[in-house]
This record gives sequence, structure tokens and C-alpha cells, in this order.
Amino acid sequence: MSLKHAVLAALLEGESSGYDLAKIFDVSVANFWAATPQQLYRELERLAEGGLVAARVVQQERRPNKRLFRLTEAGRTELHAFTAAEPRPTAIRDELMVQIQAVDVGDAEAVKASVEKHVDRTRQRLARFGRLREHMLAGRDEATYLREAERVGPYLTLTRGLSFEQENLRWGEQVLVVLAARSGNEHQGE
Repeated sequence: MSLKHAVLAALLEGESSGYDLAKIFDVSVANFWAATPQQLYRELERLAEGGLVAARVVQQERRPNKRLFRLTEAGRTELHAFTAAEPRPTAIRDELMVQIQAVDVGDAEAVKASVEKHVDRTRQRLARFGRLREHMLAGRDEATYLREAERVGPYLTLTRGLSFEQENLRWGEQVLVVLAARSGNEHQGE
């Protein structure tokens, strides 16, 4: 998948400025696709040039004018074609995993500190995703939401993000227990 499709899918929420799109990515899309604001602005320009999105300028008095982007019919057609294609298998590239793989010959304390930071960031993401879930449900139970909501895609990707982060937390906590136990064993032999 390219950033193009993630941006087109995010624009299903409605017309958006580049700034607003970056906020949407940070809140709802970040659990499955990461992009910097600069990458988003460049991609929006490419999509506009390709006719997949249309832009209009909104005049503002006290701020610079802003451009709002919306999906075109060609953009919707592109998204439809994308959803019909077989997705590529997920490939994980994770520096922390490489550090864990090499922890036995590396700096175990530095790796432990990296895992602790990973666990803290995971807890923060879980809290943010939980707040987003509550906002989406707006007091409804999940079954009612899934039956009544205009769109279920954002909720389904959110639940995947929640599951992923819950497993990240479980794994990170397990790694910390193992590293702490191994650290204690090393000192016992001295």
C-alpha cells in the first residue's frame, strides 16, 4: 500500500486541510499507517495533480489562506480498485526487535531502557485509542454502533490497533520480567 491510498481513505471522512489531515492521521490512521505532515502535504499535491483529489482555497482574515482537499470521483474509483486488489503481506521492520535479538551480546541495560520506553509509549497509545473508541461509540454499545454507524471501517481499524497495542504491552512487560531475571542471575554468579 502506498501513502496515496491511506490519504484517499482518510479523506472519506470529508473535506480536509493538510493540517487537519495530519491530525486525522495522528489520531485514527496512526495505528496502521505512519506519515509526517510533510509527507502528507507532498502526497496531497501529487493526488491533486493526478486528479484524485480536488483542492479549493479558503480565504482567512487573520491567518494565511488554507487549501481544503476532497476526494474526486476518480479518487473514489481508485479506492474501489485498491480494495479489490489482494493486499501485500505485512512486513515488520522493527529496530527494537533487532536489539532484543542481540541483547545477549549487547548493552542489556540500554535495551531494557528502550523496552521501558516502548511500554510507556504503548500505554499512551492504548489510552488515546481507548478515548477515541469511547468518542466513536458515543455511549452506544459496540453492537449498536456497528449496526447504526454510517461507516464501520474506522472503528474496525481502531479495534485492530487496540489489539495490536494490547499485545505490544503484554510482550513488553514479559521482556522486562525476563531481562530483570537474567540480570539478577548474572549477579548471583559473581
